[in-house]
Amino acid sequence: MEDSKIIDMYWQRDERAIEETDRQYGGYLLKIAVNILADREDGRESVNDTYLKAWESMPPHRPEVLRLYLAKITRRTAIDIFRRKTRQKRGASQYEESLSELSECFSGGDRTQEAVDSRLLAEAIGEWLRGLTPQQRGVFLSRYYFMDPIRDIGGYYGFSQSKVKSMLMRLRADLKDRLEKEGFAV
Repeated sequence: MEDSKIIDMYWQRDERAIEETDRQYGGYLLKIAVNILADREDGRESVNDTYLKAWESMPPHRPEVLRLYLAKITRRTAIDIFRRKTRQKRGASQYEESLSELSECFSGGDRTQEAVDSRLLAEAIGEWLRGLTPQQRGVFLSRYYFMDPIRDIGGYYGFSQSKVKSMLMRLRADLKDRLEKEGFAV
C-alpha cells in the first residue's frame, strides 16, 4: 500500500493504518530499535510505542515521507528506553558503541552552554554532512544515526568491515577538524 493511503487511514482514524504500517515498515523499525537497544523484546516495545505515537500525531501532522517519520519516532523512543534501562543496568548496544566512537568529536562542557550551542552544532554537522559524497554520508548515517553494526554497513555498500572502520575513522577525524575550525570545543 502507498504511504499516502496509509497516512489517509491515520487521518480517517482507521485502525487498519497500524496494521498496514506494521506490514510495510515493522521489520525496518524493529531493526532500528534493536540496533539501539540490543534486545528484541525492548525493540518490539519501541516499535509498538512508535505506532501509538504515530496514531496520536496524525492528525494534525501529515508526514511527507512516512518511512523517515516512523524511523525518527522509533529512534527517539528506543533511545528513551535505552536511557531508562541503562539507569537500572549497564549493557552494550550499537547505540552505546556508536556514541563511544563519536565521543572524541565532542567535549562535555557545561549544560547551559551545551543547550545554547546545540543548534549551532547541529547546523555545523548538517553542513559537514552535505559536503560528503552520498556514499560517505550513507555510511556515516548508517552507523551514527541508524546505529547499524559495521558488518551490516559493509554488506549494504559491498565493503569489508576494515574498509568501513577505516572510512568511519577518517570521517570522525574530518568532523572533529571541522568542528574545531568552527570554534567548537572537541
